[in-house]
Amino acid sequence: MSGQPLESGFELADESATIAFGESLAKELCQRLPEGGVVFLHGDLGAGKTTLTRGILRGMGYQGTVRSPTYTLVEHYPTQPVASAHFDLYRLGHPEELEFIGARDELMDGKLCLIEWPERAMGCLGVPDVEIYLRFNHFKKDSQVTKNTRQIDIQWHNAFHGQ
Repeated sequence: MSGQPLESGFELADESATIAFGESLAKELCQRLPEGGVVFLHGDLGAGKTTLTRGILRGMGYQGTVRSPTYTLVEHYPTQPVASAHFDLYRLGHPEELEFIGARDELMDGKLCLIEWPERAMGCLGVPDVEIYLRFNHFKKDSQVTKNTRQIDIQWHNAFHGQ
């Protein structure tokens, strides 16, 4: 199933804007995925995937430090209304390594799973509920949100822009 773009892209001027976008996205995710779900975060190195994750986790009540789990592959956070798991698959050698860290259980355990570099494990992750693309566009960062399930059925553009 191919995703349906919900937003043609909007600029994320700096780290603060990316965090604010993550906080507003958290509210939408919690409303539309109240029992957890899977979010793929796409983008080159430095595009802001971990910063966006920090904003999402803050929007779900977590105020501690959020680092990219590049070496541990996954970090867990006590967020509300559901717990969160932040994956960074950049250093994943082979998709089957996900079995060693219990990723299948994580993905089915009622958590919000935020997955950076999901393309490194294609074929093992299934279809996400939401995909977010962060990219550099003429020295600026912008984003695009794509839905992949029927659980999310409105254009999020309005929610993000207060319309």
